[in-house]
Amino acid sequence: MLEVNGLTKRFKNKIAVDHIDLQINDGQLVAFLGHNGAGKSTTINMLIGLLKPDAGEIQLNGLTPNDKNYNDSLGVVFQNSVLDKSLSVEDNLKIAGRLYKNFDADFQKDLLDKLEIKSIQKQKYGSLSGGQRRRVDIARALLSKPKLLFLDEPSTGLDIQTRNKIWEVLNELRHEMGLTIILTTHYLEEADQSDWVYVLDKGKIVASDTVDNLKARYAQNTLILYANDLSTVDKLSMLDDVKVLHNKVLLKVNSYQEAISIIEEYKNDISDFEYIHGSMDDIFIALTGKEIK
Repeated sequence: MLEVNGLTKRFKNKIAVDHIDLQINDGQLVAFLGHNGAGKSTTINMLIGLLKPDAGEIQLNGLTPNDKNYNDSLGVVFQNSVLDKSLSVEDNLKIAGRLYKNFDADFQKDLLDKLEIKSIQKQKYGSLSGGQRRRVDIARALLSKPKLLFLDEPSTGLDIQTRNKIWEVLNELRHEMGLTIILTTHYLEEADQSDWVYVLDKGKIVASDTVDNLKARYAQNTLILYANDLSTVDKLSMLDDVKVLHNKVLLKVNSYQEAISIIEEYKNDISDFEYIHGSMDDIFIALTGKEIK
């Protein structure tokens, strides 16, 4: 659906995006994961035609950002809203709807129901809470029934209930419309549900793969064994890649099978165990050397 080759953008002496390549298929949820300044938003702004690249090529279903119809299949939720704070939610959406030739009033009604906006549509947009505004922003971006939706840090500052509601609706629309979503995020749990993840650092893609493959490569799982006595701790401490904390022994393992094998071997020596999957945070630290903020 979207193919990008050698995309590059400089601001004075700084390279914000450094020769990145992307391949995104229909119906995917793709996450750009990175800290502030990694190049995520600059990349998005080039993909939607707001910024002109210094180098590289962008093709969306065969069209480039210079083509007249390039934006027809795009929806965008920016970090900062483009809606008028002095107008009501209803009036903002009416104005947005007039921009589209094939505006579907029934589809808008369904969106308002799904995103729980009907009860606030008479209120001024500027009087809404952050979570309410973001739900309205998403409704506005979806009015044109886009094939590709860009979400630039959509959950920043939102409570977990609002984030869950937004993703409940978006996942429903992905199923119903075959919607493709490109997401920039700080939230590791959002990246965790993606079909594909691009990890960005200093304008470069430092890794791209499925979540499972990234975890297998960069985020080892941890097996914690609780020992009955100190002699057992001493015995377990002889295993490879072990950390001992009082009566706990932490081991890095590659799979369930390896963990089960160790548990079976030492079942008479341990009182309990925990198995912890490697996380997106582990991946980010392994690739960039720092935690995501």
